[in-house]
Amino acid sequence: MAAREKKDCGKAGWLRMMAAAAALGLVCTAFSAGAVFAEQTAVWAAADTAQTAALEIPAKSCILVDSAGNVLYEDNADEQMPPASITKIMTLLLTFEALEAGTLSLDQTVSCSEYAASMGGTQIWLEPGEEMVLSDIIKACAVNSANDCAMVLAETVSGSESAFVARMNERAAELGMTGTHFENPTGLDAEGHVSTARDIAIMSAELLRHKGVTDYTTIWMDSLRGGETGLVNTNKLVRYYTGCTGLKTGTTDGAGSCLSASATRDGVSLIAVSMGSATSKERFAACRTLLDYGFASFENFTPEIPTENLAPVKVLGGQAETVTPAVTMPESVLIPKGKSGEVQMELQLSESLTAPVTAGDPIGQATFTLDGKTLCTAQLTADADIGKIDFRFALHRMWELLTSAPF
Repeated sequence: MAAREKKDCGKAGWLRMMAAAAALGLVCTAFSAGAVFAEQTAVWAAADTAQTAALEIPAKSCILVDSAGNVLYEDNADEQMPPASITKIMTLLLTFEALEAGTLSLDQTVSCSEYAASMGGTQIWLEPGEEMVLSDIIKACAVNSANDCAMVLAETVSGSESAFVARMNERAAELGMTGTHFENPTGLDAEGHVSTARDIAIMSAELLRHKGVTDYTTIWMDSLRGGETGLVNTNKLVRYYTGCTGLKTGTTDGAGSCLSASATRDGVSLIAVSMGSATSKERFAACRTLLDYGFASFENFTPEIPTENLAPVKVLGGQAETVTPAVTMPESVLIPKGKSGEVQMELQLSESLTAPVTAGDPIGQATFTLDGKTLCTAQLTADADIGKIDFRFALHRMWELLTSAPF
């Protein structure tokens, strides 16, 4: 019996020694740890994704982009030309930004100045001093391309045309519209009032990001003043092109016929811009051809990371041994149809981290490419806080190990 007790005591002592050694290891780890960064790659088949298209576009300049601004087709897209009433896309953009900032409201009443009433060209014949709710002014500007209403918007947003035009050019610079200079909010021909198809696509995409814009740009027919003033959209694609969401026409002697046309089908959103067409019919044909090409040639690709590639990452000197990667996936991107199987993914993930680790810390990324070109990048971050082992934690852990050891 005494021999057995001695044997059991020896076994318990051995277990205590092992527990103490493990705890001592934690203490030592608290004062020394290193991190290693490793690269892991998962690859699908690679292939040439170059797209060629010989499109007959009856315009001096054109471009086709997706909602993210990726160029799908272009021809002479950087030539500066008068943009005509496509200018009003910027006028509407600044208006919707003011609405979202809370400095304006759709139901507020605004008044037409004598200057705004004198614009000429396309208008709804506002009288000086005539009052109308802002929503109706926006509607007339977006649907009927009313110059008097565009000026009312400018004066309402910034107080004067000059202040508004200054903001238009400032906003254009912020958006990277390097080929654009505005002289007015209406698009009436003026010396130095120019833009490019590329720049118009940029501001069109920005406008479409604002909630409620398409409530106006998709109107085909409507009326104001209790039915006395009829409105018919100058963009015929709103009625005749499936999925059309807008956006704005433009016609002057200097500009010819221009159009920024947007459409969405099966989750694919495109913007086609044509400038300098000889006739209104040609501008619609130009944008229809571009949109048709886009919808026929491209599809959405939704990036995914296989779960087996997202193993927990070792944490050195941490109060937990590992941390799990959290993934922020990008939105779907457009790729040529039939090429989804050729997208490559390169996964870079830290082999180990050094505590402390904070939830949200970057620990890697996944890059998706097609034909050597980056489609999108997914960020990988730590999903939890992992504290650093300190002396107090090590003692607490040592006590847990000692008290859990069997006797």
